[in-house]
Amino acid sequence: MKFIGLFFLLAIILIATVKAAPPKNGPLSYRSSIDTIIKLDTTKGAKVLKGKKSKGNPVKKNSAAANDTTKKNSGGLQSEVKSHAEDSTVVDQVHEITYLYGNARVTYEDFELDADYIRVDQKNHLLFASGSIDPVTKRYIGRPISKQGKEKPILSDSLLFNYKTKKGKLYNPASDQDGNYVSGGQMKKLNENEVAYLNVIFSTCDLPYPDTHFGIVITRGIAEKNRIISGPAYLEIEGIPLPLAIPFGFFPKPDTRASGVILPTFGEDQKLGFYLRNFGYYIGISDYMDLTSMGTIYSKGSYELNESFHYLKRYKYGGNLSLSYGSHNYALPSDPPVKDFNISWTHTQDPSANPGSTLSASVNAGTSTFYQNNPATSNYNLQALTQNNLRSTINYSKTWEGTPFNLSLGLSQSQDLTKKTVSLQLPTLNFSMASLSPFDSKERLGDAKWYQKITVSYNLQASNELDNVPESQLFKGNTLSKQLQARAIHNIPVGLSLNVLKYFQFSTNVNYTEHWYLQTYNERFERGSINGDETPVKDTVSGFKRAYSYSLGTGVSTKIYSIVRFKKGNLEAIRHIMTPSISFNYNPDFSDPSYGFYKTAVSNATVPYPYLSQKYPIFPDGFPSAGKSAGIGFNLDNTIEAKVKPKTTDTSSKSKNVSILQGFSISTFYNFAQDSLKLSPIAFSAHTAILNQKVNLNFSGSLDPYVTKVLDSISGGKITHFTDRINRYTFQDGQFPRLTNISFSMSGSLNSTTFHPHPQVIPGANLQNMNPQQAQRLALINSDPSAYVDFNVPWNLSFNYNFTYNNNVITTNVTNTVMLSGDVNITSKWKVQYNTNYDLRAGKLAITSFSIYRDLHCWDLNFQWVPFGVYKSYNITLKVKAAILQDLKLSKRSDYTSGSGFNSFTQ
Repeated sequence: MKFIGLFFLLAIILIATVKAAPPKNGPLSYRSSIDTIIKLDTTKGAKVLKGKKSKGNPVKKNSAAANDTTKKNSGGLQSEVKSHAEDSTVVDQVHEITYLYGNARVTYEDFELDADYIRVDQKNHLLFASGSIDPVTKRYIGRPISKQGKEKPILSDSLLFNYKTKKGKLYNPASDQDGNYVSGGQMKKLNENEVAYLNVIFSTCDLPYPDTHFGIVITRGIAEKNRIISGPAYLEIEGIPLPLAIPFGFFPKPDTRASGVILPTFGEDQKLGFYLRNFGYYIGISDYMDLTSMGTIYSKGSYELNESFHYLKRYKYGGNLSLSYGSHNYALPSDPPVKDFNISWTHTQDPSANPGSTLSASVNAGTSTFYQNNPATSNYNLQALTQNNLRSTINYSKTWEGTPFNLSLGLSQSQDLTKKTVSLQLPTLNFSMASLSPFDSKERLGDAKWYQKITVSYNLQASNELDNVPESQLFKGNTLSKQLQARAIHNIPVGLSLNVLKYFQFSTNVNYTEHWYLQTYNERFERGSINGDETPVKDTVSGFKRAYSYSLGTGVSTKIYSIVRFKKGNLEAIRHIMTPSISFNYNPDFSDPSYGFYKTAVSNATVPYPYLSQKYPIFPDGFPSAGKSAGIGFNLDNTIEAKVKPKTTDTSSKSKNVSILQGFSISTFYNFAQDSLKLSPIAFSAHTAILNQKVNLNFSGSLDPYVTKVLDSISGGKITHFTDRINRYTFQDGQFPRLTNISFSMSGSLNSTTFHPHPQVIPGANLQNMNPQQAQRLALINSDPSAYVDFNVPWNLSFNYNFTYNNNVITTNVTNTVMLSGDVNITSKWKVQYNTNYDLRAGKLAITSFSIYRDLHCWDLNFQWVPFGVYKSYNITLKVKAAILQDLKLSKRSDYTSGSGFNSFTQ
């Protein structure tokens, strides 16, 4: 275990258990030298280093910006010392000293120095730099910033540097050490590779002393390229030294990815006992991949294991593979434990890496009880704990340039966690050809003839499916070999589209579809079956079979425009666009015995018992459809737009089109081939968006044009009701068509930038431009979304309102729910997050959670609370913000429970 990790863990524990006093104004011993070097310099050139006094009158070159370039061959210097100051430059020619005032800058070879004041002693090859006191704010400004070669810049209060020997001293320095920060005290540069420290504070706080909140004070130490070796060191929090010290220490500061131990968190689970959670080891395999192994053990015998493999190759691909296993005993000690596993894999490919082909994967599969039995895996995330489905896909696609052909292959899996069933597609294939005009010529001149507008295309879909198999039977017996259903679908559509009489769009199409199967079904009733409610026995018959269907369709549509103009006000006009269309469709009844696609199962009951017959499709997916269709379809679509005058601040002076109603459609179908109930239900739907397209509104429903009667029946000594639609229109009885269902939804996402957007281009915001540090941070956020809180957006609000109404005459069903989630900044350091669902009809809250986040600069404090429900719990986490120390955290929580023990406070 790394020594620095132990120190920071002790610091965090002490913060959570001991109330720290406010920072003292009095400086500690290692701060007394901070102002010393500043006082040695009068900023007017009266004294120089080594006690030498000024002789002669200094010469002031100018009072504005000045440049000075000095090349010295004496003393072995072979490079130029270049200097510049925006305010003024004073040259003491007798002592060869140059004084630079106001945003001064000096460069020598690979050394760069910026400060408000710089003194260049050319004779002794010394540079002195410091800031200055602002006369208005009385604050110390213009601190020196020095940099040599490829080293990171160092901020300090003042410095003294010999640019010939490359040695120097810095007072109250502040330097980034690959995620850690050194500040305060003194730093003495011994050579290009070694630096001596005196009373510096080593911390994860990126603010220089005295704003550093906590860290390790190194009284004496030597820093090399990849490590710091120290003498006595002790912990300090908020300026208060703690009685935790070591006689010597070793602090690595690697410039490459390094392996190391992951510290666990301690606590108690109400059902599983005391635990050590997420202890393990991190292995930095290379700059492109790493492996994290973690485990959790409980005092009552349960345990969890997790392996996470992360890989990233810029401009090529990236992904993460995670394998998890858990063994838990939630019942009696003598009962066998519940064992769960989960596999998670994500993979993305840069489109430019291999033009024409892409590979992507999103896999989340495992036992149905994994998230419920392993809540800590998802950090007690309610969305993961309450999800009902898991979905996995792996897709590969290929496009041949210059041809109309493209290919895609995929593997997919879906799990119903409630029913504990699994569906697989192993694999799916899709080969398609884009639409071609076989009768057109590439050398054609002028408009195309009608036959040259005929188009034809081809699509092949092949799959090998396993539907709704119980999870417990998936890997037993011959489940995969017997229940996998292979199928190939060929589809050839032929179409023609023409403009008729200038204003009408005419289209016609012929569609041919053919399915290939390797299995068919044969259904039969058990011997002696007389109950009409019995389900036939289904037998699977192996062998190749094919089925086909064809259909014909034609349609005519046009657009009707109406405009209302306004002479006053900001509204110029309102335009209404109606798009009526009429279509004719025909397809035969493929359940006719002559096609052989449907059979009839007949019971073999004997007299006096009646027989039972039932028609069924012999193919697994019920293709082709039964019933003849020959009818006319009607559809009317409407859109409404407004034209608004430009604002006075709009320099383009162009009117703005505003969408009022993006779509409102009514449709139905009249089937002449049916003997009754020929008119289909009348469907209607509408959608639009408001508030600058930020809030979406959707509305849909259907009307039944036929009369529905309610009939009574006696079953089991009870009267039951059932409905029967009769071939009589409701308007014949002077009634409006019956509303069978209606739904309305409103959803949107609003924040402080919704009405005043300020788009920003963030460097490294995509996979291809990420640096290793950004990739590491992204991996942390993906594993723990709560690790990222954005204070740049003052508030966020996401909402979703749903209303549904269903009426089957006998009963009605209404749902009326609203969901709210978002966050709000209370202050610049406090943020409150919320997520709730409310049933307006029942007047009850569903799952509700709150999260309070406090930015403590060097670390984060997060309080998560589910106040009621099945997952009632709370969680308090205090953790170091630095990515390299992300596993150093203290958690106090009450795990979710039905209510008992909620008031207990556990660590």
